[in-house]
Amino acid sequence: MRRWNGWGDESVNVELPESAIEFLKNELGPGNKPQDISLDKALSNVPASRLPEHQLINTDPLERLRHAVGQSFGDWNAIRSGTIPTYPDGVAFPLNEQEVRELLQFAKKIDAHIVPYGGGTSVVGHLAALKGDKPTITVDVSRMNKLLDLNEEGCLAQFQAGIKGPDLEAALQAKGFTLGHFPQSFEYSTLGGWIVTRSAGQQSLKYGRIEQLFVGGEMETPVGSLEISNLPASAAGPNLREFVLGSEGRLGIVTKATVKISPLPEMEQFYSAFFPTPEQGMAAIRKIAQQGIPLSMMRLSLPEETISTLTMAGESKVLTLLDKWLKMNGVNEQKCMLVYGVTGSKKSVKSSLYQAQSIIKKYKGVLVGTKPGQQWVKNRFRSPYLRNSLWQEGYAVDTLETATTWNRVPETIQSIESALREGLQDINENVFAYTHLSHIYPHGSSIYTTYLFRIGDDPDETKRRWEKLKKAASEAIVKNGGTISHQHGVGTDHRPYLENEKTKLGMEMIRSLCHTLDPEQRMNNDKLI
Repeated sequence: MRRWNGWGDESVNVELPESAIEFLKNELGPGNKPQDISLDKALSNVPASRLPEHQLINTDPLERLRHAVGQSFGDWNAIRSGTIPTYPDGVAFPLNEQEVRELLQFAKKIDAHIVPYGGGTSVVGHLAALKGDKPTITVDVSRMNKLLDLNEEGCLAQFQAGIKGPDLEAALQAKGFTLGHFPQSFEYSTLGGWIVTRSAGQQSLKYGRIEQLFVGGEMETPVGSLEISNLPASAAGPNLREFVLGSEGRLGIVTKATVKISPLPEMEQFYSAFFPTPEQGMAAIRKIAQQGIPLSMMRLSLPEETISTLTMAGESKVLTLLDKWLKMNGVNEQKCMLVYGVTGSKKSVKSSLYQAQSIIKKYKGVLVGTKPGQQWVKNRFRSPYLRNSLWQEGYAVDTLETATTWNRVPETIQSIESALREGLQDINENVFAYTHLSHIYPHGSSIYTTYLFRIGDDPDETKRRWEKLKKAASEAIVKNGGTISHQHGVGTDHRPYLENEKTKLGMEMIRSLCHTLDPEQRMNNDKLI
């Protein structure tokens, strides 16, 4: 059973080692234990539904509570404390595009808003019901989860868009293929959600981001069905596929998607190396990307994240020996850990590994084999569970991400981390922030920063702390010319900063498209723009 007020399955718990708790106490002070409300109390807060009966819509308070929020920090704080501002009036679970059309027609008939819902993993506020007198219907597409067609010759697969990552991969791997798209939310997020938020999987260096994988499909809009042909390429005007990508539920609900797939690789391995300084680590991964060496992923943890990762692993003789060995090889306090993957045929893996490791050694990187890389793979979808454990200890954790060109990467990292570390000085609270580079391009990189702070004495104070930190970091991103979102989308949390990237004219183009496909503004209104 999935948690109603946290991340993931109730049966999965990731315990914090004592060394991690002591580390946080030293950095932030003793945790301020939360006073979370019970499920019974949370259900008593759900207001009566304003919807007339409909055979496809469930108005049960528990379903409405579960669909009221996503996984942004604002959502997390609200559901834990019982301060959710709005609830959907009902939740629909369509099985196909015909039922989606029926729901859109019903919403028009009763003058209701629609919020599309995939896996509920949004971390930027995509899922909240709109305030006001009109009712809201949340349309959960998770039962639209079938493989519809597999074109082995053309390496294409068509799915219903509500299919979750594990089910999608299981269907493909049974036929000898993979999509290769593994975001951290992989266990719960959906294909349609990946498309409308322009998701990036952890191995996008090989397989591509979702915009490279999405070929075509169908979307139901308030004014009709939009079909996008599955063509390998076209010069026939603007690409309608690009209108669907990143649309965040404002234009309609994606019901079917055709994606590029790849044969399962002959082998796959993950390795690690440590660099003496961030500068050497960045230079190495930039060179690997610019030379086009076909790795499947690279993730460079900067010093603070490297320390945090090793601390969270707990104390062990292996880590002590590793630290001593690294020091003997000139890798000390400023050490940066690189995890990199090689995927493909045995011959290609051997060649890629040789080329990459030659560059790593050129920049004084110390190779440490596969054990840390294997550990990363084992835990790569378990990291979000730490939010549950940290919260229970009295600490809040959030993440933010951007991308920029190589010449701006160091300054942008420093600006973001400084904004966070200084963000709560007015109340003498420390903030611990750390960063990694995880999606590497020839001309730039993504920047992914995690920050921790103590929970406030009450939910309002916790929210105030988060909003202040989020605003400071977002302003630092904009000031340094980065994108406000590399992989999480816009939602409501990033909405104030979108115009800096798109310009006023660009925003008017987006608004015009929303008005064309949704003239009465029913679809996820107030998200994105």
